[in-house]
Amino acid sequence: MDIQQIQQTPVWALYEKGREHHRRQGIYRDTDRNYRFYNGNQWEGAKLGDVEPVQKNFIKPVVKYKVSVIHDNLYAIHYAPRHYDSREAQVEAGRLCRLLNSYAAAVWEKDRMDFKGRRLTKDAAINDEGILYVDFDRETMLPVNEIVKKADIYYGNENDDDMQAQPYILIRRRLPVAAARALAERFGCQEADRIAGDSDTYEESGDAAKEEVDAMVTVVYKLYKKDGVVHFSAATRYITLAQDRNTGLSLYPVAHFNWEEKEGSARGEGEVRYLIPNQIEVNRTEVRRVLTVKYQAFPQKVVDVSKVVNPEALGTVGGTIRTNGQAVEDVHKIVGTLPPAQMSPDVRQLQMDLIQVTRDLAGAGDSATGQVNPETASGRAILAVQQASQAPMTEQKESYKNFLEDVARIWLEYLSVHSADTLELEDIRLDPQTGEEQVKKVRIPGEALRKLRSGVKIDVTPKGVFDRFAQEQTMENLLVQGLFQANRVGELEVYARVLDDDAVAPKEKIRQAVAFIKEEQRRIADIQAKAQMLQQQAKQMLAVGGQELVMEQ
Repeated sequence: MDIQQIQQTPVWALYEKGREHHRRQGIYRDTDRNYRFYNGNQWEGAKLGDVEPVQKNFIKPVVKYKVSVIHDNLYAIHYAPRHYDSREAQVEAGRLCRLLNSYAAAVWEKDRMDFKGRRLTKDAAINDEGILYVDFDRETMLPVNEIVKKADIYYGNENDDDMQAQPYILIRRRLPVAAARALAERFGCQEADRIAGDSDTYEESGDAAKEEVDAMVTVVYKLYKKDGVVHFSAATRYITLAQDRNTGLSLYPVAHFNWEEKEGSARGEGEVRYLIPNQIEVNRTEVRRVLTVKYQAFPQKVVDVSKVVNPEALGTVGGTIRTNGQAVEDVHKIVGTLPPAQMSPDVRQLQMDLIQVTRDLAGAGDSATGQVNPETASGRAILAVQQASQAPMTEQKESYKNFLEDVARIWLEYLSVHSADTLELEDIRLDPQTGEEQVKKVRIPGEALRKLRSGVKIDVTPKGVFDRFAQEQTMENLLVQGLFQANRVGELEVYARVLDDDAVAPKEKIRQAVAFIKEEQRRIADIQAKAQMLQQQAKQMLAVGGQELVMEQ
């Protein structure tokens, strides 16, 4: 069949529309440029001749500092029940949320979400937006979290940053041909063997990604909502891998983090783009200073070579200069030097001012990063300066927490959709005989998850070093005050009940301690009751034996 007769897939036609928008907006060009300047490739395309491309990269420290401020604490997902009408429903929802918290912690660890979160926020700082696409493995019942680059996602409404309000979302993936064929077979495609590689690499993020070793092919996912339910399909340019199918989800499995809102744009605004002009001027000034030093900052020789037999000796240390009969006293008439030129200090001052003012305006100056003289400032003063300087990053921190809450909702949505009738979650319980913790599988009805989905509160709590230290201090203080004693367990239970769910004190661990103490009390009471019963039985047996002995006598 002639290639001209092959029809492009509908998904690809929609992708071409989004790709044309990206080209008009310069998204592909800006993406490569932003990453070049961040990574230090800041002289791309410049014609410098024999001049070395020296530079002073202040963009990378600014980005690294701001990303580190967002991630100065580790984060954890916490599901909590809302208020229910009945006590039984509240208790059951609390038990289910506790199981979901253990599940979320396991997913977080397995998928290295701390690492992915840092990469995603760095993408947003460099290139406006960080995106996470969540797939689901039905065999393991675990979500699969994949970072998507800004240039690889296309929105139906590029002017709205609300993901769930999008008419459709396209995700572009570059896959090896073998992987694309396997994906097509998994979706039930009958034309998997017709999938062939292409050279469609212009839209790849980064210069290195445009050079490929093995045959690759572009696969486009399409997500859209119909009657409030997300539908999915996938295609290459000429082959439909997955026909339109109902996913059962009410949420798009896409969460994104904009570094800062941009009016009328779904993409936001990053940190690097408007630092680039200042970075270019700093680098140009640095090259000018280098050239001035190279050509004018050292003495230069002036020689009348017609009166010197071996002029090459002038460049040799300790070399002997032979003249054409001229007297030695007249050597200064043959060889002389030009004094070095003086460069204005304003040049260096301008360069330093550009760097310092740019960093200060970006909120990443010396005071913000703690680069103050420790001999003239106390530790508390340095910390206070750092904390005050990090206040402008509150917006980014809150946006990142909102992003993680969106991820948590998507995880719960997948679980409720794919759990069918039952779902097994791991639960840690105390063995009534030994008092030791045991991990057991608990079967959760799918209907319970679906009910919880509409009545669950999702929080993202920090769990950094200082938070763990504060929790340990709280537990130690409770121990010192004697609240872990059996006769004071009621006070401990009241304390745990009035704590906020997002309190620094470990509310859940205190509840576990209360349950453990009560279980120990119950075990001790059972043992004592059994001992008393055995004593009574022994007394009765002795009494009966004594009566029988008297009767025999």
